[in-house]
Amino acid sequence: MSVPARTVAGMATLPNPLPKLASDPSGRSLGLQLPPGRLIDATDEGPWHEPLLWHAQRSAAPGNWTALGARSARAGLLPVLVDLGGSQGGPQDWELAPGEMSYPGDHDAEDVLVEYWEECAADGEEWPGLAGGLTLASDPDVRAAQVADALAGEGGSPFAAPHLALVPARRSADVPAALGWTGPANHENDTARLCAVLRSWEDRFGVRVVGLGFDVLVLSVAAPPATSAEAAAVAAEHFAFCPDNVLQGDGDLASYAERLVGEHAWSFWWD
Repeated sequence: MSVPARTVAGMATLPNPLPKLASDPSGRSLGLQLPPGRLIDATDEGPWHEPLLWHAQRSAAPGNWTALGARSARAGLLPVLVDLGGSQGGPQDWELAPGEMSYPGDHDAEDVLVEYWEECAADGEEWPGLAGGLTLASDPDVRAAQVADALAGEGGSPFAAPHLALVPARRSADVPAALGWTGPANHENDTARLCAVLRSWEDRFGVRVVGLGFDVLVLSVAAPPATSAEAAAVAAEHFAFCPDNVLQGDGDLASYAERLVGEHAWSFWWD
């Protein structure tokens, strides 16, 4: 039986299943078998009226995502890895701001990217337009599990202590806004605008939100660019989305684009 929707701030949202975990930590009433974990409701203004996420007490291990992901999605909860070992602490310390987020569906992805491009690109450099959709090289959810396993494995992860978390959201692209995540605050205060771009990337590149740190976002990519031309078009969107990736990384779009060819994980960091 489907769960009835309720209307909040003009949009239909499903009820948050997380409060049930306060009295049922195992998640059995939701059809889950959860390990010991913690509910987080801390925001920049004090406790939120409902938990914003649940995360496991133990660090993630390869296989955790696959074991929990499909069942949790049926319960209205989407998986994401959160870093509890960063210098800024874990989600309870991140000054989450759900009350300041709009709805991702209220924004047009290209309009958002054009605005960022005009703020960050060199004078006179015209917006090249959205990249075309690419062919899926793998199932997006399977690719997400593979990237999650890599993040949870030994070495090579941008996270010091990744823990599996569950977030009430309709689609993966909305997870950052559902949390009230403020990692990109120096670039954008309303993370829902970035989530509008993530929705578009879901459709065109098969991305999933796999990891969140204090100011780091990791995506899995099931349809990565396969040629230099495709990568150049995607790189322009990355630059608008997160200028620091280029300006504090390779320094130029051409070099950055070459690293995107065949890459199944995209990582973003905002200074």
